[in-house]
Amino acid sequence: MKKITKIKPKRAEKKKLKVAAYARVSTGNEDQLMSLEAQKAHYEKLIEKEPDWIYAGLFFDEGISGTKKKGRDGLSALLQACKDRQVDFILTKSISRLARNTIDSLEIVRELIELDTGIYFEKERINTKSMESELMLSILSSLAESESKSISANQKWSIKKRFQNGTFVIVYPPYGYENCDGKMVIHEEQAKIVKEIFASYLSGKGVHDIAKLLNEKQISSKRGGKWSGTTIRDMLKNEKYIGDVLFQKTYTDDQFKRHRNKGEKDRYLIKNNHQAIISREDYEKAQRLLGQKAREKGNGDNTSKYQNRYEFSGKIRCSECGGTFRRRHHYKPSGNFIAWACNEHIKDINKCSMKYVKDEDVKWCFTTMINKLIFGHEKILLPLLQALKNSKTEDAVERLAKLNEELEKISERKQTLVTLITSGLLEPSIYSKEKAEIDQEYKLLEERKDHLENSFLGNKKHVEELEKLISYTKKANMHQDYPEEIFKEVVDEILVIDRKSFEFKLKCGLSLREEMIE
Repeated sequence: MKKITKIKPKRAEKKKLKVAAYARVSTGNEDQLMSLEAQKAHYEKLIEKEPDWIYAGLFFDEGISGTKKKGRDGLSALLQACKDRQVDFILTKSISRLARNTIDSLEIVRELIELDTGIYFEKERINTKSMESELMLSILSSLAESESKSISANQKWSIKKRFQNGTFVIVYPPYGYENCDGKMVIHEEQAKIVKEIFASYLSGKGVHDIAKLLNEKQISSKRGGKWSGTTIRDMLKNEKYIGDVLFQKTYTDDQFKRHRNKGEKDRYLIKNNHQAIISREDYEKAQRLLGQKAREKGNGDNTSKYQNRYEFSGKIRCSECGGTFRRRHHYKPSGNFIAWACNEHIKDINKCSMKYVKDEDVKWCFTTMINKLIFGHEKILLPLLQALKNSKTEDAVERLAKLNEELEKISERKQTLVTLITSGLLEPSIYSKEKAEIDQEYKLLEERKDHLENSFLGNKKHVEELEKLISYTKKANMHQDYPEEIFKEVVDEILVIDRKSFEFKLKCGLSLREEMIE
């Protein structure tokens, strides 16, 4: 008899889903970087827990409103990845993160369904893979869109009324002031710096020189960071320093776009609203000087168009007095050449003895330094990168994630208050008391967040800049001529030690000294 053996079919291995996450932050500020890091950590852990999932990356958009799909590069990249079969399933926080526009929401979901790609909205607990119809998504999308418009309209109405009756509270006053029970009160120590800034500018110092001087003195700005020329210029233009307040300098249109108010909307000026730090006379002098300098640079009223014309402008600093160097033409019997001279030395040779340096010498030293990095990047740059990457950041990310959650909850509480007061369901006295408590709580949490971010972001920036530098030095050949473009990419500042010795401070955190060879 023939022997028959049954051979059972092999179980086909279950294909793992390639799962990606999508996030959106509604401002382009640097501090939102930590929010994205926190979300990335959250989704990585969530996906790792699922044995049938593979992490396919975090796609995100910064500084983009959720009210429209156009211009969101992160979302476009995600949809392209789905088309290329690099993503099978998507996780996102809520429908409002994807889009607050009903048409866009449905278009995106339909496109994903056609690609056999599902999306899960955590807040609403909707999985498009298991949906029998689009009805629920359509309803929720409509609610998200109308909620966005309603909140915006309520806020605009409430703010406009407070502008008109003079009860608008400046929760976050400018440097030199602090909020005390809803009123702007002078912060004595900061006020001294404000007076110093105006006095320095009226005496002839430029905004960038003033910023550098404050940074050298290790005086922190309003948010605890570095000063910049733009910050100084904005302070010089701020009418609050003479005790006035001008409301509605900017406005948001119906499409949620922010604009500078050039007469399209009413503005409200309150004179003598609070105690002044600067006299009106000095303020007016500063405005005339700002206008004059803008015209000299050909910018009219828009001084933000001005940029340094040379790659070394504003980057060469004196090791003796801390001043910046100015570009000059030198005419000698032996030949003409371009040089850089210390501003303080030009003003008073007794205050600074540092002599000029030749433009060609600075370029020669930089070219030599970058060639050394190209030759020895494995021994110099790679160990530094490894050391930076070994710095623990997981704890900081988790702590910041918790702080962001707390800040979001407080924002929701604040919005509830606004809705209640605009609906007439809350007494103004109760509203003011509750709002003051919420604002104080929010401010304390923001301070804790800023402190944590400052320590994290510095390290992260250095890692990113170092990775770019390593990528360049791996591929580049030795330079015979001065490489201007790479200088702009990698150098933060040049410190002049003497006429033949320079220290290049790189954006990755390295400081390397180079000397001229006679």
